[in-house]
Amino acid sequence: MSLELAIKQIEFARGYTLSILAEIDERDWFVMPAGCPTHVAWQVGHLAMAEYGLGLFRQRGRAEIDAELMSSSFRKQFARGSVPDADPTKYPTPAEIRAVFDKVHAQVLKEAPSFGPEQLKEPVEPPFAVEQTKLGALLLCSHHEMVHAGQLGLLRRLLGKQPVR
Repeated sequence: MSLELAIKQIEFARGYTLSILAEIDERDWFVMPAGCPTHVAWQVGHLAMAEYGLGLFRQRGRAEIDAELMSSSFRKQFARGSVPDADPTKYPTPAEIRAVFDKVHAQVLKEAPSFGPEQLKEPVEPPFAVEQTKLGALLLCSHHEMVHAGQLGLLRRLLGKQPVR
């Protein structure tokens, strides 16, 4: 496994996620279809938070730029274990969530090429299934996004859209 492959997978996963989001109107971001425990806004916010954690924080700790990328309250609101709520007043707007999603991704793509081979071999906690290293965290980033892209795809269908072609 290599850094270049991890970056390509992260880019591929984001492209796929964007293709799913392209036809979902922001008015539908907080809709929780019958029997569905989530909504688009939570999925996108969660992906932003997770990409930050796996692609930046686990790689180099906190950095000055991080405060510009995402607030602590945003991280907590979309963290693993948080429960989506259909009330849009409890969340940032879709545009604000999308801005964080885009900024974090751009920062990962900016910083990741500078992660050195020795750094990528360092262990991380918690360990990841792919590889228990910082490189493993980067590889998980794309896998995690694809899992949530599947959930976004299902939401998209439940909102009455045709499958992505």
